[in-house]
Amino acid sequence: MNPQLARQRLGYALALGALAALGPLCTDLYLPALPQLSTELGSTTAQAQLSLTAGLFGLGLGQLIFGPLSDNLGRMRPLLLSLLLLLAASVWCSLATDIHQLIAARLLQGLAGAGGAVLSRAIARDLYSGHDLTRFFALLMLVNGLAPILAPVLGGALMGIMNWRGIFVVLAAIAALLIALSRWRLHETLPTERRAHGGVGALLSNLGRLLRQRQFMGLCLTQGFVTAGMFAYIGASPFVLQEIYHLSPQMFSLCFALNGIGLVIAAQISTRLSLVWGELKVVKLGLTIAALASLLLVVAGAMQAPLVMLLIPLFFSVLTIGVVGPNASSLAMQSQANSAGSASALIGMTMFTLGAISVPLTGLKGTSTLSMACTILGCYLLAILCFTLLVRRPARRGQ
Repeated sequence: MNPQLARQRLGYALALGALAALGPLCTDLYLPALPQLSTELGSTTAQAQLSLTAGLFGLGLGQLIFGPLSDNLGRMRPLLLSLLLLLAASVWCSLATDIHQLIAARLLQGLAGAGGAVLSRAIARDLYSGHDLTRFFALLMLVNGLAPILAPVLGGALMGIMNWRGIFVVLAAIAALLIALSRWRLHETLPTERRAHGGVGALLSNLGRLLRQRQFMGLCLTQGFVTAGMFAYIGASPFVLQEIYHLSPQMFSLCFALNGIGLVIAAQISTRLSLVWGELKVVKLGLTIAALASLLLVVAGAMQAPLVMLLIPLFFSVLTIGVVGPNASSLAMQSQANSAGSASALIGMTMFTLGAISVPLTGLKGTSTLSMACTILGCYLLAILCFTLLVRRPARRGQ
């Protein structure tokens, strides 16, 4: 690759990766503080998890706002609006006086954070296609993967010098930095002649057209259920590892970081495999790993296994998102050059909405190792079912 193009791609990956990382930052940074937050606000474990669920619902719903809006207005104006809302919502979270206020503020924070997530994919589709898009998504996941690695580690470190409110102040500062980064590094990638026209009716019609595309929606649901399994892990692991296995916030952050490293490495390996096998076969490989690892995780949970016997299948269960994610996203986005914002919105909405549903399922009868493992297994089995029933093989050349 031309060195100048390589530097340009890396620059975009850093900027877009920082924006795509808003989702993980909004969910992962305050994970080590969930038990403290629950105690201080006088809430139950399930209520504390609802603050995570509210953020995930916001991240899902916000995709449907900012994605289609960007197809109509261009990418930059909706992006800057979302970052300003994120700053305001983070300040509101830090000032919440009860769990209900926090849940409402987290919903707005998720809505705002969705802008960065959905527009990073849309801008990438404006710039790249084919295997170049797959490689860029993997590079994006490499940068983005630092968020789930560093966020809980940073959150655990911040807990040593501040309380949970301070963590939301840090998120507000990150939003301010991203506003500056977006103005400095990014430019409009959707020219006026390629923008959607016709108002709300046309935008809804475009979303309806995407919903009727069997393979596109099959890939959306496949990635969505795999991501839901990961969010079940994100929501339950602070209680499982800190309250059941008695890890400190710092040790929990370290375990979380190791799983994030595995996810990033898997994303880079899967990209190289996609050049040889094609993205569809790599997605199948990821789903196979997901099924085996999550089944072993259920066995470990049922046996109340020692920590190390739990962490090994958990590592491979999380790793699968790095295999399925960039390849399923690339396959879904490759045919959507003229509606990248709406397509990205449906992908993100599916991921975060299903993730929001999976989180409280782990705590219906009290969060436990087995409830976390069973929820992850159920999500992965549904992903396999959607892939098997809905995703068709692409037609051979010449057909």
